This record gives sequence, C-alpha cells and structure tokens, in this order.
Amino acid sequence: MKTALSIAGSDCSGGAGIQADLKTMTMNGVYAMCALTALTAQNTTGVSDIMEITPAFLKAQLDMIFTDIRPDAVKTGMIPNSALIEATAERLSYYQAENLVVDPVMVATSGSRLMESEAAAALKQCLLPLAVLVTPNIPEAEVLSGMPVRTLEDMTAAALRIEEACGCGVLLKGGHGAHPAEDLLCVRGTLKWLRGKYVDNPNTHGTGCTLSSAIAANLAKGCDLETAVRKAKDYLSGALGAMLDLGRGSGPMNHAFALTGAFAEL
Repeated sequence: MKTALSIAGSDCSGGAGIQADLKTMTMNGVYAMCALTALTAQNTTGVSDIMEITPAFLKAQLDMIFTDIRPDAVKTGMIPNSALIEATAERLSYYQAENLVVDPVMVATSGSRLMESEAAAALKQCLLPLAVLVTPNIPEAEVLSGMPVRTLEDMTAAALRIEEACGCGVLLKGGHGAHPAEDLLCVRGTLKWLRGKYVDNPNTHGTGCTLSSAIAANLAKGCDLETAVRKAKDYLSGALGAMLDLGRGSGPMNHAFALTGAFAEL
C-alpha cells in the first residue's frame, strides 16, 4: 500500500488541517500519516487559540516517520512560523522526501490568520524549492508573487512569477476570485487551465487542505502531476457536492461521500 504524510496543524472541529488530510488520503487509497505543527482551538466560525509545536519535537516526529514507514508523498499545510518551516525543510531535504505538495496555508476560511507574516519568506526560500507543486489560493498567490491578482491574466502572470521565483509547479486556485471554477496549472512554464463545474456550496471549510492532500495521495500512487490534480479536483467536487451542512459558520465537507461497505452502514 502506498503511503502519504501530512505535516500540518490540528483542527479540533475535524473539517480542515490534519483531520481533513487523513480523511482525504484514506479515501484516496493510501496509508495516511501525520506530523503536527500546531494545535488549534477552532470551529466553523473561527480560530480562538493556537499552540505551536517546538521545532525539535516536529523534527522528532519526522525522524520517527521517515526511519520506519517512509512516505511516498508528503503534503504540508499550516506551518505557522519560520522556525518550524526551516525545521520541516531541513528534515525533508535530509531524507530526500519525494512528491512534496505545499499548501501555503496563511489564512483560514473563517478569516483567521494562521501564519506569521515573516514565515512567508521562509516558505519561499526553504520549502518551496523542495516541492513539486504549491497550491495557493488567490490571496496566498498575491503574497507569494508580490502582485495583485484580480483577473485571469493576473493569475497567469502570478503563477509564472511564483514558479520562476520558487522553482516548483504552481496550481493557482480561482475559488477566491471572479472565476471560481478556473484553476491554473503552471509547470515548467507551460500553462493549462483546469476548468470545472462550480459547486454552489457555502460550506467550504478545509477545501485547500482536502485538494492538496488528494493531490499528494494521487502522486503517491504514481499519477503524473496533471492527472493527480484532475483526480483531486474531482474528489473535491464530490465532497462539496454532497452538501453536508454542519456548524454555524462555513462548515466542513463530507470527505466520506463515496464511502461504501459494511462498516459504513448504520
């Protein structure tokens, strides 16, 4: 069985973070593991507190994983400060981790900031050069590219700028813009629009975590990058299309929308 690792923060409400990652990886057919970067007290309405893991403890988690069950792919999510980003990059480089997908989590769906501002520089300098793909939404792409992103033309310019500066492929997600079903994949200067059907669902908590984890799972199984992204987008559309409605804010998706079998029955 192929394996995948999530390096991210915990969401106690279960809709995002490592909880969403583990659900997604499992549903996409790989053995899922995790290394915690932070604990959050959050729900669908916002984040009330964050407790960060120490860099030494994060490294210890990664050592135990890589020296026993080596991941076939790695996904990173919320890494809240530069010291933790540097620790992650050092260990992933040391173990020559494969198929790294970086979700540059900066702000939660609820609007709560999840990354210190100076950490973005460390992300660009230390972690992104190790990645095969970074998956920013439009606000994150503006930070990474240093330019406003308002139009499809802006998305093209920003994706090219991020790839050139960081040395990895870019999936620039259009969900925060005027064209929510338009995602742009940029790999080695080649641009491809991945257009999908827009799912009109206000419950989008954890969409970024889910998409990047599904991409990592597909890469672990041997898919090429474009196929991994397309399959992940299909999975995300299914999870959104199930129209789960939980919580008082922007609720979670149904990651198990395609779950069948005796153990899923009432």
